[in-house]
Amino acid sequence: MLDRSSDIRIPAPCIIETGLIVNKRDMQRVLGDLHQIRYLYLQDGKPYSRGEAYVVEVFADTQQSTILADRSLYLNVCSFDYLELKQDERRNTYFDLVQESRQLRLIPVTSPPIDRVSSDFSDDTLESVLAQVISAKLDAQIDDLDDFYREE
Repeated sequence: MLDRSSDIRIPAPCIIETGLIVNKRDMQRVLGDLHQIRYLYLQDGKPYSRGEAYVVEVFADTQQSTILADRSLYLNVCSFDYLELKQDERRNTYFDLVQESRQLRLIPVTSPPIDRVSSDFSDDTLESVLAQVISAKLDAQIDDLDDFYREE
C-alpha cells in the first residue's frame, strides 16, 4: 500500500500584524526594514538595558553574535529562538526577540513605509545623479586649468 501522507502540503503561515515567527529567513526579512529603533533588553523579565540605536545589519549566522554598541545594532537572528510581533494600544507594531530568559524588544522610531518612500532610489536615478556630480566636478577642474593658463 502506498503512503500518501507525504503528499499532503501544509501551507506556509500567514501572520498579520501579530504572531510568532520562528523561521530565521522570515525574521531577517521582517527586521531588515527597521532603521532607527528604541530597544529594551530584559533578563528574567527584568529591564536590564534600554536606549536608542540604528539597525546597521540584520543577518543569520550561527557563528556570530548580536552586538549593540555605540548606538549601532548588528542583529543576528540566530541569537534568538523566535520573534514575536506585537502591537501597543495605538496599534503600532513592535518586535520581541526571545531566547530562553532573555528578550530584546525593538520599537521602531520611524515607520518603514515612510522611510521606503523617502529613500527608495532606483539604480538609474543614482547613476544619473552620480554622473551629474562627476561632470560638474570635471567642468570645475577644466575651468580652473583655463584660468591657470590665462594667468601665465
